[in-house]
Amino acid sequence: MQLRVVGCHGGETPKHRTCAFLLDERLAIDAGSLTSGLDLPLQCKLEAVLVSHSHLDHIRDLATIADNRAQLGCPPLQVVGTKPTLDVLKKHFFNDLLWPDFTAIPSKKEPTIVYKTLKPEVRTEIAGFGVRAISVSHTIDTSAFIVDKNGAAVAYSGDTGPTERLWQVLNEQNDLRALLMEVSFPNEAQRLATLSGHHTPQTLLKDLQKYARPKDLPTLLYHIKPAFQREVEKQCAKLKGVELTVLDLGDQLLL
Repeated sequence: MQLRVVGCHGGETPKHRTCAFLLDERLAIDAGSLTSGLDLPLQCKLEAVLVSHSHLDHIRDLATIADNRAQLGCPPLQVVGTKPTLDVLKKHFFNDLLWPDFTAIPSKKEPTIVYKTLKPEVRTEIAGFGVRAISVSHTIDTSAFIVDKNGAAVAYSGDTGPTERLWQVLNEQNDLRALLMEVSFPNEAQRLATLSGHHTPQTLLKDLQKYARPKDLPTLLYHIKPAFQREVEKQCAKLKGVELTVLDLGDQLLL
C-alpha cells in the first residue's frame, strides 16, 4: 500500500492542513483537506472516504469534493463510517441547509455521494481494501480504522486520548505494517488534551506501551496543533522504546 499525506495537522495555517490521507490514491482516510490538498484528477480518482468522526476538521472537504465531483461527472463517492457518524453528516452537514444533499444530486438514481455504514469491528470490503472500525476515546463517537490489502495492514487511530480496545485488536493483528497515531498537545497542556480527548507525548507513550512490541511498530504521528508543533516534536523525540516519525505534508510511504 502506498500512503500519501494530504493533511496531517490538528489545525490550519498556510503551512498546515487538517487530516486527510490516501491509500493507493483510491481510498481516503478523513477529509479535512481533500480539495485544498489534491488536484482535480486525484479528487475524481477517489472511490471512498473513511470518516473517523464528524468533527469539522475531519469532514470539511467532503463538501467541496462532492461539489467538484458532481461537476466533473465522477462515479459516486462512498462516504464510509459508523452509523452515529453518518447520522450527523446526514442531519447537520449534507442537509440542504448547511450544504446541498449530494445523495440526490444530480439525481437520486445518479448521486454524487453514497453512504456506507460500518458495523464496529466487522471487516468490510471498501474500494478493494478490508476495513474494520474500532471504537476509541474522544469527545464524540469516533473510530480508529484497520485497513488491509494483500496481506498487509495499516492502522489509523482517529482522534483519541488514552484508549483500550484499539490496543487489544492491534495486538492480535499479525500483519501490521504501521500505525498512524494522533498526538495533539504538549505535556504542559495536559488538562486541555484530557478535556478535548487528545494525546500529549506523555499519554501517547503510556498508550503505545499497551502494544506488545512498541519498538517494532513504525508509528507515524499526526494531528499536532500548529501552535505547539515545536514543543510536541521535541517532547516526542525524547520518548524511549518506541519508533516515532512525525508526518509532514506531501509525505509518501510504501507500507
